[in-house]
Amino acid sequence: MRFLRRSLVGLFLLSVTLGLLAYAGNMVRGALEARLSEEPRQRPQRERVFAANVIAVQPETIRPVLSTFGEVRARRTLALRASTAGEVIWTSEKVEEGGEVEEGDLLVRIDPVEAQSALDTAHADLSEAEADLRDAERQRALAADEILAAENQARLRANALDRQMDLQQRGVGSTAAVETAELALSTANQVVLSRRQAAANAEARIDQAKTALERRRIAFADAERRLANTGIEAEFAGVLSDVTATVGGLVSAGETLARIIDPTELEVSFRVSTPQYARLLNDGGQLIGADVTASIDILGVDLEASGRISRESAAVGTGQTGRLLFARLNDAPGFRPGDFVGVRIMEPPIARAVRLPASAVDAAGKVLVVGEGDRLEVAGVQVLRSEGDDVIVRAPGLAGREIVAERTPLLGAGIRIRPVRPGGGQPAVEEPDLLALDPERRARLVAFVENNQFMPDAAKQRVLTALKKDKVPAQMVERIESRMGG
Repeated sequence: MRFLRRSLVGLFLLSVTLGLLAYAGNMVRGALEARLSEEPRQRPQRERVFAANVIAVQPETIRPVLSTFGEVRARRTLALRASTAGEVIWTSEKVEEGGEVEEGDLLVRIDPVEAQSALDTAHADLSEAEADLRDAERQRALAADEILAAENQARLRANALDRQMDLQQRGVGSTAAVETAELALSTANQVVLSRRQAAANAEARIDQAKTALERRRIAFADAERRLANTGIEAEFAGVLSDVTATVGGLVSAGETLARIIDPTELEVSFRVSTPQYARLLNDGGQLIGADVTASIDILGVDLEASGRISRESAAVGTGQTGRLLFARLNDAPGFRPGDFVGVRIMEPPIARAVRLPASAVDAAGKVLVVGEGDRLEVAGVQVLRSEGDDVIVRAPGLAGREIVAERTPLLGAGIRIRPVRPGGGQPAVEEPDLLALDPERRARLVAFVENNQFMPDAAKQRVLTALKKDKVPAQMVERIESRMGG
């Protein structure tokens, strides 16, 4: 009986399960048929709008700045050379690398013994030549007196001849006496001629003595110059470089002992490309005197010096391109020859130009302009200059319109954007990171800066002033510690 009851319950449950499965299958089939029989519904497409930074095009007169690098050079240098060979017996305390000298300072002295001996010999020769000249002048005076005496003698002989001839005419004198008087007159005239010859010889001796005296004077002056050249002086105020002179060293004539550099007369040489060089020419093809600013970074303090382009190189060096230009610096404290500096050249101003971010212009010179309904349009501009992250362009017909400041691959013609315009106020300037130094660290930094001999006084004072504040720029601290090994 129990078996029959359990069998009936099992059959009942099986039939219920089969009925439920059939019902579920029927529901699934009906749902699929209803889904397939429905018509597809069209959902409205929503246009995607991108946010983009835009700027207004405002033409103005812009003066481009050409940036390059250059080297500081000295315009005024002097090589101290030994004019005579010998031993260096004395050097000034200023004769050292970087020593500052004044005009007229005696720097090096070479052993003057040989030069002094040559001067004494030249002085003796000069005295001898002067004595010879005086003797020749005395001989000329004596020759003049002898000529006068001989002429008087000849005159007396002529008077005697006249008397003998007068006596002969009156019949008192003899012919022999007349002939004797004529012979005496001829002898007297011969003596006069001989005395005149002696006077001419005296004049010639005077000329020779004067020539010899002039030679002795030249030799004496040359010996004086050689003696003076044993002491080498500074011809102008400056700083010594490449010093090789040492006490006890033997030098040869013409050997370079040191160089004097005038730190107040500096220039900077820099190279520009040929197109950049063409922009620095006037209508006549001459180089304009464009303003130049040279800058160098020392321990976080920028040193700057202004100047003006003065000349260009005469030729392009082998393997070089462009042009090498030179600019004379007006006032450059802290700069030294050999410094590698950044150079900014002010080009001639450009009228009706626009300064745009470089990201706003593509390689083809196209920009995206905000049109009606905030939809983008493509317009062309003329790129004139590239200046850092900006470009200077001419945008005809775009004055007052807005363009996209930063192009992306998602933006193009016909795309609608949400313009993001710059606010009315200026963006806040990011403040540099500041550090609060402990006393020991501050004292170590201050001591390093004070003992730095290569740092200009003006820059040193600015750095010390910054270090004495409660908070110091982190960049300055990092640079100082990198140089001191901290």
